[in-house]
Amino acid sequence: MHSYKELRSYLLKNQHTWLITGVAGFIGSNLLEQLLVLNQKVVGIDNFETGYKKNILEAISSAQNISEHDLEKNFTFFEGDIRNYKDCETACDGVEFVLHQAALGSVPRSIENPIRTNSTNINGFLNIITAAMRENVKRFVYAASSSTYGDHPDLPKIEDRIGRPLSPYAVTKYVNELYAQVFKENYGFKTIGLRYFNIFGKRQDPEGAYAAVIPKWISKMLSNQMVSINGDGETSRDFCFIDNAIQINLLAACTTNEQALNEVYNVALNDRTSLNDLFFLLKAKILKKKPNLNIPEPEYLDFRRGDVRHSLADISKAKTLLSYDPKYRISEGLDRSIDWYVENLK
Repeated sequence: MHSYKELRSYLLKNQHTWLITGVAGFIGSNLLEQLLVLNQKVVGIDNFETGYKKNILEAISSAQNISEHDLEKNFTFFEGDIRNYKDCETACDGVEFVLHQAALGSVPRSIENPIRTNSTNINGFLNIITAAMRENVKRFVYAASSSTYGDHPDLPKIEDRIGRPLSPYAVTKYVNELYAQVFKENYGFKTIGLRYFNIFGKRQDPEGAYAAVIPKWISKMLSNQMVSINGDGETSRDFCFIDNAIQINLLAACTTNEQALNEVYNVALNDRTSLNDLFFLLKAKILKKKPNLNIPEPEYLDFRRGDVRHSLADISKAKTLLSYDPKYRISEGLDRSIDWYVENLK
């Protein structure tokens, strides 16, 4: 097994070809940036339904500022849709590693439109995993979700103990895991699922009805707008900075540990923060950078349908089998995120 430091050193000296689905999204564009910094060849596919061309351009620009390599020849973008099998087949051609990030996220969106969520997250998943298997991809790493734990009450969340799904989105992400297991049993195809908890960081969209809490709140605070909290504010989450998620994606794709394959892993910190605590933490950090702001107290709304009350991950499995070693705690991750939003929000 590689440590992340060893893996980065290896990748700088050994070029491989990667496919990132959803490359124009938050996590996808951050993976693109890191792989380009490491002088890897990357193919990206996106239909721009929730991703943005500006994310790709910024990822390339940021990587170029760090890397001495010619990035033009290392990145190929393909505008396509994972719901179209031919697009998946084209994207997987000649690829060694797939990092499947494309999905229609958000619990509330899935409740409002379950058919659309199912189409992307299940039909699209089946297309891309089938194409990857037929194109003899070495490793298929896919974005799973902590929503799979559903109504199981135990904390911390351990990978082999799940409850009933609480939303259509949760159903779709669990079906992804079931399909991955079936592909292992029937075709010997090697996959790893990453159950993301609450990933945050630069390029996460703060706008729209389905925006994640951290970018949405940062954006509102920077413009002196009131933050809305669903419920009493004691709902808690295991917030995880984007660089930790990048680390485990690369470790999963390149692991030489056979025991690590065809498993799912929690991607988090094993650290719980309530929404109330998050509000005061963000407010203090933003006022330290922008002392002239007048950030109002939050308003409290009804609890949101489909939401899990508390979330905390056990990450010992990822540490043991993948050498996952998250470097960024929530405070440092928030500092880096706020810096980016201050610089980029208009």
